[in-house]
Amino acid sequence: MLEERVRAHTTPQRAARRARIATWRIAEIVRADVSTAVRWRDRYDREGLAGLEDRPHSGRPPVYGPEVRLRIVAAATSEPPHPHGSWPHRLIADRMTDTGKSALQVGRILAALDLKPHRVKGWLTRTHDPGFFVRAAEVCDLYLNRPTGSIVVSVDEKTAMSVRSRKHPDRPCAPGRPRRREFEYVRHGTLSITAALEVHTGHVVAEELPRNDSAHFTAFLNRLDKCVDPALTIHLVLDNGSSHTSQATRAWLKRHPRIVAHYTPKHASWINQVVRHEVA
Repeated sequence: MLEERVRAHTTPQRAARRARIATWRIAEIVRADVSTAVRWRDRYDREGLAGLEDRPHSGRPPVYGPEVRLRIVAAATSEPPHPHGSWPHRLIADRMTDTGKSALQVGRILAALDLKPHRVKGWLTRTHDPGFFVRAAEVCDLYLNRPTGSIVVSVDEKTAMSVRSRKHPDRPCAPGRPRRREFEYVRHGTLSITAALEVHTGHVVAEELPRNDSAHFTAFLNRLDKCVDPALTIHLVLDNGSSHTSQATRAWLKRHPRIVAHYTPKHASWINQVVRHEVA
């Protein structure tokens, strides 16, 4: 019977190996530890072929019925209760105390289903803009090929910026050690500014913004107009903020023809260079 089990193609490898061990030619043939060979030999002597099978492990086997799984999936795929922003395993387990499932068991069930309610990936719902690539290419071409006799300026508002200073001074670098900066900082409130970045030189014009409206924006454009050589054309890169597209702003731009506005596509203010740089 043992030889038939060893020769059979349908015999699992573990069972075939144990059948070899049960014969008395122990370690040399099966390359097993002597104690392992003796244990399986003795189990075969006592129980026959049944002794070569796996025995039940200690502890209660995990049992996840379909109803429990469905309840866990329903919770993980629903809106979490206030003030939670997601469904941690502990919260799901607390909501299902009648099932006796721990947070660890909830995590195992979700992992088996490839559900990760603790992770959030942002996305944006926007209508299709057929002119997206045309407008994006227009702005990018200004960055790469500045027209002769002109400058390219990106303008945007930086609102509610946190004003902070380090609580402790930096420690200078040393051989084999980089400059060290202590984590703690002191808050000094917030500040809102309007900033204009000359793309090809890095020069910045900025002023405090008491209110984000058309009146303050056009006042800033007046200052920018005075700062730039009148012989130069100003190509202005703007996003679609309300103060940039209002009737008052468009009327001001019409009265100042040397300033040419180029608007980034909607939901693409990241094309505006001043948005991509921190203004000190």
